[in-house]
Amino acid sequence: MMKGEDKILPLKHLISFDKLLRRYDAFKESDDSFLAARAKEVLKAQEGYPELREGFYDLALLDKYKDVIGLILQDTFSPVLSENEIKVASLPYYDVIFNSSKRFQKIVREAGLGFEPIMRDQVEGLDYIMGCIVILNYYYGFKLDFSRPYFYDIPDANGVMHHYRILYNADFLELLPTDKSKEITQEDVDELLENPDNLELWMEKIPPGSFISKGFVISNMFDVTAEHSISEIKSELIASDKRGNDNFMTDLQETFRSFFRLPDIKVGFVNYNSKDDRFEPVYGKGIASFILNGRDAQVCDEALCQYSYSKLIKDNTYFAIADVSKYALKSGGIDPYKSLNDQGIKSAIFAPIAFENELLGVLEIVSKKKNVLNGVNAKKLDDVMPYIVSAVVRSKIEEENLIDAIIQNECTSVHSSVYWRFQEEAKYFIKDQLEGGQPSFKEIVFKDVYPLYGQIDIKDSSKARNGAIQKDLMIQLTEIHEVLQRAFEKNRLPIYEELMFRVNNHLDSIKEILYTNSEQSIFDFVKEEIIPVFGHIKNTDKELAKYVLAYESQIDADTESYYDHRKNYDESVMLINMKLVSVIDKKQEEAQAMFPHYFERYKTDGVEHNMYIGESISSKQEFNPLYLNNLRLWQLQVMCEMENTHYTLKPKLPVQLDATSLILVYNTSLSIRFRMDEKQFDVDGTYNARYEIIKKRIDKSYIKGTSERLTQTGKIAIVYSQKKDELEYLRYIKFLRSKGYFTNTIEIVELEGLQGVSGLKAIRAEILYKTDGASERTYTYNDLMEALED
Repeated sequence: MMKGEDKILPLKHLISFDKLLRRYDAFKESDDSFLAARAKEVLKAQEGYPELREGFYDLALLDKYKDVIGLILQDTFSPVLSENEIKVASLPYYDVIFNSSKRFQKIVREAGLGFEPIMRDQVEGLDYIMGCIVILNYYYGFKLDFSRPYFYDIPDANGVMHHYRILYNADFLELLPTDKSKEITQEDVDELLENPDNLELWMEKIPPGSFISKGFVISNMFDVTAEHSISEIKSELIASDKRGNDNFMTDLQETFRSFFRLPDIKVGFVNYNSKDDRFEPVYGKGIASFILNGRDAQVCDEALCQYSYSKLIKDNTYFAIADVSKYALKSGGIDPYKSLNDQGIKSAIFAPIAFENELLGVLEIVSKKKNVLNGVNAKKLDDVMPYIVSAVVRSKIEEENLIDAIIQNECTSVHSSVYWRFQEEAKYFIKDQLEGGQPSFKEIVFKDVYPLYGQIDIKDSSKARNGAIQKDLMIQLTEIHEVLQRAFEKNRLPIYEELMFRVNNHLDSIKEILYTNSEQSIFDFVKEEIIPVFGHIKNTDKELAKYVLAYESQIDADTESYYDHRKNYDESVMLINMKLVSVIDKKQEEAQAMFPHYFERYKTDGVEHNMYIGESISSKQEFNPLYLNNLRLWQLQVMCEMENTHYTLKPKLPVQLDATSLILVYNTSLSIRFRMDEKQFDVDGTYNARYEIIKKRIDKSYIKGTSERLTQTGKIAIVYSQKKDELEYLRYIKFLRSKGYFTNTIEIVELEGLQGVSGLKAIRAEILYKTDGASERTYTYNDLMEALED
């Protein structure tokens, strides 16, 4: 069976030497007696084997007629050139090789026992189409460009991969139609050219087996390893995803091994920081530096000797070490020789990567064999250095862009959903600038968008914060009083007694309630009155100084005050915010995939978020109210999940703070405008400002006719003004209740009028909390608090 006979091709290959033998038929009548004699010898040798002219499909006959075929092909495969030429007789599109030159036989033999060369990138569908193009050109007479390179990849005895380009000589091949062949018109060809990848269409026009390829081809091969390696190095370096490619350095090292034809070399790279004149590592997967040898950074004149520093840093020229051990001994153990020798490196080439006379980094090529890397083969790098420089420059630009993106994201973020609009305006800005105008970045407005607002707020945060501050101040004042008391008892100075009197007054003033100005008043008193006195005590009385030092040891350096209860509060708020933000940010990725919308969130005493959705925000998708309904349901579900996250975290907090949740439903579309001065979006217009008023005041609202606050722990409050909004959210709650998000406790309440706003109502739905564990038990808020207390 022919190798690859299961391939479906338009050509069925019939091995035949008829077309070659017909050449000899002509040569036997030549006036050249030597040529005529040679032709008669070849023709006589094949006389008893008519199938060599008629053709055969059985590959076993190639071995049977091996000697005769060798004689027939002797002139084609000249023995004089056989040691140097890489040549085989073969069949196109099949990995069938016979009558090869001695050079080819040696290459395959050194590749290893059982190695069989296979043509690179032979895709079945592509082979079929390429075969069709051959038929269209050489049988039907259409002129189509079908040239593409073919390669064999064959390792040498050392395991270094070599690449051989194949050039076909098809002089001894002819195409014969079968009964399956069809007439082909120009219209058929036009249709095929319009559908180059439609394999079914090509198979319809030129069916499988519709032609016989009678004969064979001569494949001449050329070692293009150097050129191929340069191309591969270029491709690897240009690849835009190299930072995220785990195999980047592995692939690059293999390519450099082929390029230098050395099996054991390794490749590294180190960045150069011109500001500090030091080497720094590349923060990418698998990119090591042999100069740094695991260090985070190193000053260049410490990492290099004087000579190598001059070559790399000052002159930007190659620096090669053919025998590292020799120079490690000769130099007395200085770097880079000692560091390289410690790593087992015996020879190395360092190539500076410089652009516009500015050093960017150093390419490192090392080997554990001495002399294999040297100043002579370092010159080979001249062919690839332009690509390396280009890649490093591009990488630097990408890094700067990444830094800018991080700054924008962390500091002045423009959300991805509206970034396209900013890009459009930036293009207009550049256009105006290039045309010599006075460019200005116009304000960006999105009209007819629907707002969604939600918040999870720390319950009684002001009270908890003030309580923490109050405790810290009382402890600090008490400690101050203790030091002053000891000073007065020892020295009986009336000023100490007067200071204690004022300390007691401050203590009395904050014992019941902490007023707005109390903290600053006490801070100023301590800074202006107490600290100078304590400084005097430290300098004049060693016995009292230890009490002052004990007091100072409890003072936080950043706040310059006692910072314990407030620290616990701040840490608790920070942990809550971090957890809640991580939940909504992750869920936002899913929501954006459903339909693009503007999203922003703020960390205060809790987390607030705004969302806007509408036709004007999405640059590609058509908006439908379905997407607004979907986002509302998504928001309600995520708020429940954030509540669960908080109450799972609560027992682990330094201060076990409660939280309340609220959603504002606003059924009228509005416009939002990006305020250039504030670098943020805000609602646009006087009428739309009503939405902002409601947002700012709603969490402080009360149930109509009572002193009960709207927001409560364990419940989500959904504020609205339209009956249809009420029905919509009751429907969502019913659905989420079936999925275990809510209990059956649901109430509808009216709210007291806010300043400038009236007629608001709210749904309060009790959340069903879940706890970790095999049974994943569910609780109401009260159940959960009781369970946590047990």
